[in-house]
Amino acid sequence: MASFTAVLARRFDRANVLYTDLVDALSAEQLGSRLPGLPSNTIGGQLWCVLGARESYVRAARAGSWQGFTSPVTHDETTDAAALRSALDSTSAVVAEFVEALGDDDEDGMTYALALLEHETQHHGQLIRYLYGLGIRRPESWQRQYALDEDF
Repeated sequence: MASFTAVLARRFDRANVLYTDLVDALSAEQLGSRLPGLPSNTIGGQLWCVLGARESYVRAARAGSWQGFTSPVTHDETTDAAALRSALDSTSAVVAEFVEALGDDDEDGMTYALALLEHETQHHGQLIRYLYGLGIRRPESWQRQYALDEDF
């Protein structure tokens, strides 16, 4: 039987694959898109938050308390697919290292790790709404993961 941290590591890896597939499929214009007629940030702004959470939750877990929110990309980089992809890769490595080092008795670390995974998944749901709302084709990996309607 796999350990909890091994399962958690696989789930984070899968979440990152979905994000990189999305970034690879979007243009700078699409990354800068907002939902029309609704208060919203941009698709890239959603990714800015994902990246910042990865950095901030891991830092908080290591410090034992919240240390504030920072993101490895600037708001100007939220339409730059290469910058986003690079940050996705580097933050994914940081999260993988953090999860690998979690001990079975590290309840605080596990709590931050689960909160981060919840955050990642919540953004997947938000981004699916953005893709449908903006008429942007969903990457195949998203179609499979979430059984999305291909014709919508």
